Amino acid sequence: MKRFLPLLFLFSAAFAQSPTIHVDLNKEVGAMTPVWAWFGYDEPNYTYMKDGKKLLTEISKLSPVPVYVRAHSLLVTGDGTPALKWGSTNAYTEDANGNPVYNWKIIDSIFDTYVQHGMKPLAQIGFMPEALSTNPQPYKHDWKPGEPYFRIVTGWAYPPKDYNKWAELVFQWVKHSVERYGQKEVESWYWELWNEPNGYWKGTKEEFFKLYDYTADAVKRALPTAKIGGINIAGTASKGAQEWLHAFVKHCYSDTNYVTKKIGSSVDMILFHAKGSPRVVNGHVQMNMGTQLRDINAGFKFVAAYPQLKNLPVVIGESDPEGCAACGMHTNPENAYRNGTMYASYTAASFARKYLLADSFKVNFLGAVTWAFEFENQPWFYGFRDLATNGVDKPVLNVFRMFGMMKGNRVLVQGNQMYDLKTIVDSSVRRKYNDVGGLAAKDKRSATVMIWNYHDDDVKNAALPVAVNINGLSATTVTVTEYRIDDEHSNSYEVWKKMGSPQNPTNEQIAILEKSGQLKTMGASKKLKITNGVLSITISLPQQGVSLLKLDW
Repeated sequence: MKRFLPLLFLFSAAFAQSPTIHVDLNKEVGAMTPVWAWFGYDEPNYTYMKDGKKLLTEISKLSPVPVYVRAHSLLVTGDGTPALKWGSTNAYTEDANGNPVYNWKIIDSIFDTYVQHGMKPLAQIGFMPEALSTNPQPYKHDWKPGEPYFRIVTGWAYPPKDYNKWAELVFQWVKHSVERYGQKEVESWYWELWNEPNGYWKGTKEEFFKLYDYTADAVKRALPTAKIGGINIAGTASKGAQEWLHAFVKHCYSDTNYVTKKIGSSVDMILFHAKGSPRVVNGHVQMNMGTQLRDINAGFKFVAAYPQLKNLPVVIGESDPEGCAACGMHTNPENAYRNGTMYASYTAASFARKYLLADSFKVNFLGAVTWAFEFENQPWFYGFRDLATNGVDKPVLNVFRMFGMMKGNRVLVQGNQMYDLKTIVDSSVRRKYNDVGGLAAKDKRSATVMIWNYHDDDVKNAALPVAVNINGLSATTVTVTEYRIDDEHSNSYEVWKKMGSPQNPTNEQIAILEKSGQLKTMGASKKLKITNGVLSITISLPQQGVSLLKLDW
């Protein structure tokens, strides 16, 4: 492991004390880049449906910059009817003579929705249309939660029977996009091939790299200034994934291109995946943030090892507490963390460490895709990994609302119960005390401090008094607003349970749930005096709670 920040306080001493957070506004550590403003999902046809459009409207309002969106199955054959872990656009079919027939209607419905909301596609080029697949049958899977996961891998996962036809499909898609949205707009997108070729690809490495060459060449022929990259590998820290990553770099920089017959292939960004691994222990959910962070550590370390990759944007193409958004808590009880505040505090604590890992390896960290959206017409709070249920926002979405308020530059945060980076990467949050930590940013006349009270074990413990000392304030008074996510604030799930967990709530109940899903403050804003440039306040933060202190002067 490389260049980790030093241990700030001895843990043995920390556990005997009340948690304290120290923020130094004079010590900037990096830009507060919106790496969190990236989202993705398996079912692209939800995009333009009722609750999908509603959620996209809310997501688009989170960020001061455009949000990027990634979806699977944009080239899959079918009538556009969504199902769990399935989507289709029918972009490519063939006539009776085997000639290509292009139909952009459904893809346009998806991308129109993004563009109309001021969002940008991280456009995934895949999967294989039925008419091009070397092994098309069976094509549409009938997977259901609780069944073996890789039943989803059917005819769409195979290499093309004709690489030139595939390349022409990609060329026509990019060309159509430029004609529809304009060159400047499409230049702001990112394109990437496939998803997790170490699981979603039924060909060899060499066949995948051949597909990459044909794909990248087609994208650049249609728009020379377009940006394309890869390879969205799964299980980044594993030996097999590392072999894929190093082989990909070798191919892109040293091998003969299958199309041009010259050395190398275009690569404008690097993408890999990072997932945690929750389980049920002694009747409660126990998260494993360390597993996810080790994937990120391995991915950043890989990028840093190659001078050719040093300045390329790096995107964690899927970055989540575990690997199956459509596996609900009824079939997978370890996923019961998703409805309440555990998902929120995990998200806050893990994103803070993503920034620190990127700092330690000095990589160009552009974004981390939270693989969570919504599932249309499903039971209320069914335990999917989603941001909203039936149009009602879950607590986790409010963490992203908090992130959206954090502008300017990140500043130094220290805490006597904040796990140091090496400990949390190596062994997650498993000690007897919680990870009470913070992430802070300073803008011209404002500052924001996010604080969480996190532990891998989802058990109820008493709230902790957290002393927060903010140093480096030049004003004599500041206005402080505290936003909060806990059982009583910004939490539609707890309100729904108090209603009796209705599966057919009334319109009046739905209105109450929608309101309770928004980000709430802890009372009114307060004007406080500054003493010698320091603001000292204490908050009471429940287990798995998250606060955002916003200071204005």
